[in-house]
Amino acid sequence: MQLATPKKITLALAVIASFIFLFSAQADHHGKKLEPGFKSLFNGKDLTGWTGNPELWSVEDGAITGRTGEAPHNKLTHNTFLVYTGGSVDDFELRLKYRIEKGNSGIQYRSKVLGEGEFGPIVGGYQADFEAGTKYSGILYEEKGRAILALRGQATKLVTNPENPKKPIVQVLGSLGDTEDIQGVIKSEDWNDYTIVANGNQLTHIINGRVTVSVVDEDQSGSAKSGVLALQIHVGPAMVVQFKDIQLREIK
Repeated sequence: MQLATPKKITLALAVIASFIFLFSAQADHHGKKLEPGFKSLFNGKDLTGWTGNPELWSVEDGAITGRTGEAPHNKLTHNTFLVYTGGSVDDFELRLKYRIEKGNSGIQYRSKVLGEGEFGPIVGGYQADFEAGTKYSGILYEEKGRAILALRGQATKLVTNPENPKKPIVQVLGSLGDTEDIQGVIKSEDWNDYTIVANGNQLTHIINGRVTVSVVDEDQSGSAKSGVLALQIHVGPAMVVQFKDIQLREIK
């Protein structure tokens, strides 16, 4: 079999991203009509359908809001999450808007609730990362698992490592663009569009129309085909993270 060249990979993914982004308009609780096949996961008013620490998660200005401070009662000692209770997801397209002030956050998918910590649910699994900084937004990270699976701008394939099944071999197949160029489309402390497509073992992240990573997960000991959705508050500095217009389409 002849492998696709990095240039062909980049072009194909760019076409896919453009197609997805073009149809990301209609939406949600504001009364706009949802695009056929999509359902809203957030009513814009309260946290119905989600569970997490009510001292950290609330709804502000029509957006799910995670907020931490320096006071002892909410200075985190572990990452914590707001978990969607509407059932697990497997093959899907997820669209949402996010904004963040300070710190790091992410969107868990095909993940597992591992327990309850001092500050709320602890979740492990695939994470579409984003941050207030300039390096990690858009990467694929596996919380409580295999760590970074694709840096921003990478198309990768994961295969099982026979010498260490917990640490897969990450093969870089090609480039999706320069990481600094991708960062250039991300708005600081403002709303950004995030799209996640999980279809079989193919995982793709898109921010503001730019493909940030594309991953083929063939690691039999670590890949996940189904699991929960969740939103993250990360340990570290006081931060604010917000999410809105959350909608999902199952791929069948």
